[in-house]
Amino acid sequence: MAKRALITGITGQDGSYLAEFLLDKGYEVYGFVRRLSTPNIGNIQHIQDRIHLVSGDLLDQGSIIDALKESQASEVYNLGAQSFVKASWEQPVLTGEFTGIAVTRVLEAIRQVDKNIKFYQASSSEMFGKVTETPQKETTRFYPRSPYGVAKVYGHYITVNYRESYGMFAVSGILFNHESPRRGIEFVTRKITNAVARISVGKQDVLELGNLDAKRDWGFSGDYVEAMWLMLQQEKPEDFVIATGETHSVREFLELAFKAAGIDDWEKYVKADSPKFNRPAEVDYLIGDYSKAKEILGWTPKTSFPDLVTMMVKADIELEKKTLAS
Repeated sequence: MAKRALITGITGQDGSYLAEFLLDKGYEVYGFVRRLSTPNIGNIQHIQDRIHLVSGDLLDQGSIIDALKESQASEVYNLGAQSFVKASWEQPVLTGEFTGIAVTRVLEAIRQVDKNIKFYQASSSEMFGKVTETPQKETTRFYPRSPYGVAKVYGHYITVNYRESYGMFAVSGILFNHESPRRGIEFVTRKITNAVARISVGKQDVLELGNLDAKRDWGFSGDYVEAMWLMLQQEKPEDFVIATGETHSVREFLELAFKAAGIDDWEKYVKADSPKFNRPAEVDYLIGDYSKAKEILGWTPKTSFPDLVTMMVKADIELEKKTLAS
């Protein structure tokens, strides 16, 4: 009988790549989705006939229990959250509910239905925030700088708590920034590649951004979902940092993005340091140490930073050309 997995946030970037990955491994894949008047299934349209979608809501304990019973999953990947840092300032309480408290709801549902279900929690490098050591590893102290980061710390520690209190196989992957052509348009990387594509086909003139010197450890989502799966295949539950070990500035991302579109003089299209993108507290420098994941999981990132940027720009140019043609 095929292994079964339940993914919350299956319609998102990571959820869709993970669903593809698990299907390739022969899993029966269930996706936990909110019922919306306009379904948001763009990322999973190409695999929709191969997966099972279960309606529910991370704010509703009963629907999580029902989904566990219906899917009979042996692995649960909790990727559902309010995941946009900027929005967490505008909706701090909702972010706390979806990104923090909801983790407890899923863990408690597993404890009630079947304690043998393995659980993966999507933790985030935003938990490190104002970093206390460089590079950041599993033992680095958390110092979150946004309601999103704070909620992720709660989700992280409640996962540790259920693991230690109830002997559950519950782990967190502390994932540094990871991107792809499926990244939401509100995130800075996709905002850049989308704008570059639009500029290249004459649909846009200027790209407005905030701080170009902010640095992040950027990897490819498709590589990172393999690490999630590997964590649940281990003998004992442990948390892991998943990163590339390299840091790049928004400026570097911009240069590569415009270069991928064949545009050299990128500065004339970019308006930087726009005050409307300032946040009450900023995270300036993140870089992850993934040596534990390399040693125990045998995981390493496969996609280079330039390849990632080029992949995203090419995909967005294709999208823009399609809309021009239609």
